[in-house]
Amino acid sequence: MIKRIQALSLLLAYGAAVNAAPAPVTDLNDNSLVERVETIERILDTRTSMQHRIQQQLDDMQNDVQEMRGTLELHNHQLEKILERQRELYLEIDRRVEAVTSVTTTTRPVTTDSAAALAEPSVSAPNVQQVPVSNMSESEAYDRAVNLILRDKQYDLAIPEFQSFIQVYPNSSYAPNAHYWLGQLLFNKQDWQNAGEQFQTLVDGFPDSSKRADALFKLGVIEQRRDNLARAKQLFEQVLSEYPDSSSSKLADARLKGIN
Repeated sequence: MIKRIQALSLLLAYGAAVNAAPAPVTDLNDNSLVERVETIERILDTRTSMQHRIQQQLDDMQNDVQEMRGTLELHNHQLEKILERQRELYLEIDRRVEAVTSVTTTTRPVTTDSAAALAEPSVSAPNVQQVPVSNMSESEAYDRAVNLILRDKQYDLAIPEFQSFIQVYPNSSYAPNAHYWLGQLLFNKQDWQNAGEQFQTLVDGFPDSSKRADALFKLGVIEQRRDNLARAKQLFEQVLSEYPDSSSSKLADARLKGIN
């Protein structure tokens, strides 16, 4: 019994000695550990370098995008100015055509000679029937019709030219302008019914046309001259609502004030 107790005491003492022994010291100069540390350092350096390169590329791309955005905004601004100038020119041309036609039809006495002169083209006028519209390209046919207005002042001859153009090239990119010019020529002749049909075709069929605002305004003027004041007011208000910054809206606003 005593021997067992002694043996147990020795065993407990040995276990305590083992537990109290200091932890083994790792050799920091071990080659494998150094290699691992160097490998990790190289990986970190490579990753850092890649991050710098990627960041530089992102900065360059951001600068390029900002440059492109600035250029695009400049081009958009210039395009808006061109379109606005074009609208102003069209309106000015329309006013001049209307003024000339009004003077011709209201102030000049119509004698036999003058009536014949109005009915027939002058000697210097081009022979527009020489080449059928169907034998010409879209741009040639359209230019010929427009030149009859702007260059030759042959307004009556321009009407069938635009009618033929619309019939031959109904889907042309010039179609909305052709409807507009034809409507304006008929408007100047106070042919309200046919003029209104041309303007309405433009409004309904070509929502993106730069002439849609003025076509809406002209429809309002036609209804006003027909004494359909409620409809005229509705059309003028539509111009103000859909095209508040256009020159047509200013004209529509003046007409609305006259109606009210």
